[in-house]
Amino acid sequence: MLDNPRAPRIRAVAKLAKRAARVETGLFLLEGPQAVTEALMYRSEVMIELYATPTALERYEDLANAAIAAGMDVEFVTEEVLNAMADTVTPQGVIAVARQFPTSAKDIFAGSPKLIAILEEVRDPGNLGTIIRAADAAGADGVILTGRSVDLYNPKVVRSTTGSLFHLPVAVGLELPEVLRQARDANMSVIAADTKGESLLDVRNTGVLAEPTAWLFGNEARGLEDDVLPLAERVVSVPLFGHAESMNLATAASVCLYETAFAQRS
Repeated sequence: MLDNPRAPRIRAVAKLAKRAARVETGLFLLEGPQAVTEALMYRSEVMIELYATPTALERYEDLANAAIAAGMDVEFVTEEVLNAMADTVTPQGVIAVARQFPTSAKDIFAGSPKLIAILEEVRDPGNLGTIIRAADAAGADGVILTGRSVDLYNPKVVRSTTGSLFHLPVAVGLELPEVLRQARDANMSVIAADTKGESLLDVRNTGVLAEPTAWLFGNEARGLEDDVLPLAERVVSVPLFGHAESMNLATAASVCLYETAFAQRS
């Protein structure tokens, strides 16, 4: 059992909470039983190391079974060591190290997608993780990050996806004009979500959402830049029926993605 929180191996894991270490190593940090279990079940080939306290492994039977099925050895650690490695204040007794595995946008579009989410300069880790989770739940074929969006492998992003990161392809590091070109080449309609657009209720009745759709979402504070909006076939807003001043980006994105999922399955 590993019991020295200052050991070089433990410090190396802890450093993965920082972007510089992730860029240098090509690795990232996984925390919590849900994310680790999903990684073992769906992407076991990217898993490098798995650490757990004995009590945690007893508590999370699904994780223990997934580790056995994946042929993954579990390294037991003390609570103090686990706390030293974790990015969270109250870790749940399980931490893993995995290889980064971004997909290319070309591969996403090659699969004749019906629904994807394109994120332009989404900066909040929680928003990004939640949108990936919503895209997964809505049956989307992929997510593409453009511009200066937050690092996909930021620990807060990974936690917020609750395992959906391992279910659908996510592409990173692309410029928006090239992504939109690829979307159109794949016969997808680009719809921008922005408060300046027509109501989603009106668009729902046109039948356009039943077609292959690439939703474009912008920055949490600024939305999409004015010069970006003309690049989309339509600009659509989620109507507010109550007294709320605005809607959280991840919530609005979830509504848009599900509207398309409903239309394509009706």
